[in-house]
Amino acid sequence: MIAMIVYNLADIYFVSRLGTAELAALSFTFPVVFLIGAVTVGFGHGTSSVCARLFGAQKVEDVGRVTIHAILLAVVTCAVLIVAGLLSIDPLFRLLGADEPTLAIIRRYLRIYYYGLIFNVGPLIANPVLRASGDAKTPALIMLVSAGLNIVLDPILIFGLFGVPKLGMEGAATATVLANCGTLAVSVAAIRYRGNIVFPRSLSLHQLTDSWRRILQVGIPAMTSAAVAPVTTAFITYQVSRFGQASVAGYGVASRIEGMVLLVLIALGTAVTPFVGQNYGAGRMDRVANGIRWCQRFSVAYGLSVAVLLAIAAPYVAGLFTDDATAISTALMH
Repeated sequence: MIAMIVYNLADIYFVSRLGTAELAALSFTFPVVFLIGAVTVGFGHGTSSVCARLFGAQKVEDVGRVTIHAILLAVVTCAVLIVAGLLSIDPLFRLLGADEPTLAIIRRYLRIYYYGLIFNVGPLIANPVLRASGDAKTPALIMLVSAGLNIVLDPILIFGLFGVPKLGMEGAATATVLANCGTLAVSVAAIRYRGNIVFPRSLSLHQLTDSWRRILQVGIPAMTSAAVAPVTTAFITYQVSRFGQASVAGYGVASRIEGMVLLVLIALGTAVTPFVGQNYGAGRMDRVANGIRWCQRFSVAYGLSVAVLLAIAAPYVAGLFTDDATAISTALMH
């Protein structure tokens, strides 16, 4: 959880040092990045749910098969997202209200970002499988590696430190891709050596489609639910763009902070999925009901606490990311 917060803070903070135009461009990309995140949430919940039930029912030999099938599904999905993303950059962001100078910056960023999506496959599958097995520490380590690489590479590539050429927005995208490459390597090692999983030597088309069906039965509803926020963000971004690109920059800061706050609840949902799956597979419905009840209580208490904190600290938080008066006032209104 902390790793994801640091990861997101690093991107927006270092890009904000480039100027309001770059911050606005990054803000325009948030709905797309969040939508891709919704797909990740869906895959995570689906894979974790299926594998947790197999672990709970002591069918460990089936976990390797489902893991391979999930990886293949993730590769296909990433390929579709890359093609769709590259083809939609201009029409989508014109629709959202980006002007031509901002659109040029968006192109430079997303053309690198999209090609790097394929490297998300490792943590996309490894983390939920490891959590389903009861190992929460290794996925946390994987995300810490990703956040650490990103926070180190961002300033080096964006500003051209240590003799590296100054890449600006392309540097931010490249840092993300390289961090994902490192995470992929760690994920492969983790799933191979810490997952205690035996992988099948052959694949059956019937078993493949069955695994995809079971993953998507849980994944699609989770994906759809998670997609509501980025779709809403896209609509609001379009409305805010009518007041100028600086307003979009301010809204981007506010929505990213809001998104980071909500990551705690997303992490809670991710953590409770294998817990419910394992106990469901073991027939312990009493523990399922008790776990859900405590999650509901925590969510309400956390939401109220954060609302009060942000209401008080909003001016100071917004000022960390931009000194543009219009951007700050827009962030405060949000």
